[in-house]
Amino acid sequence: MRIIVTVSGAVLLAACQQPGQTGAEASNVAVTNADIAKTATVAPPLTREAALKLMHDRHENYEKIGKAFKTAGRALKSDTPDPAVLRTSAATIAGLAPQVSGWFPTGTGPDVGKTMARPEIWQKPEDFAAKTKNLLDAASAFDAAAKAGDMTAIQASFGALGKTCKVCHDSYRNEHEK
Repeated sequence: MRIIVTVSGAVLLAACQQPGQTGAEASNVAVTNADIAKTATVAPPLTREAALKLMHDRHENYEKIGKAFKTAGRALKSDTPDPAVLRTSAATIAGLAPQVSGWFPTGTGPDVGKTMARPEIWQKPEDFAAKTKNLLDAASAFDAAAKAGDMTAIQASFGALGKTCKVCHDSYRNEHEK
């Protein structure tokens, strides 16, 4: 049964974004919080080397999300926001958001190496899964608004995305790597 659940979870997560899909299209895949939490908790343990690589990749991808978020924020603060900058930033965030749930398998926490992730991620997998689903939804909404070019919707969805990030960071992110 364990292999079936793990394989099913991997297929489910892989289905989040297929080649050629945008982040918004990928978010239309029905993924439940329980599916994400189940996959994260039943996957076979990683080797130390694999865990450290995943942790490095996770950090780099979060850096990409952060950079895109800051770029969009600067654009929105300007007198004439550049729609192309907003579309690019939104697409980057929406493209990475479906991957977040796979970045935290068991064995990739502070006990393994430097990370800003708190142990609570692995202690409360369903709550963390709910927050990653909220990120996916908020990123998709921001991406859709940016594609549509509606500045009011862009600003509202960007604000909602920022709140979604903050809620998760408050619960699951340390200020500095440990």
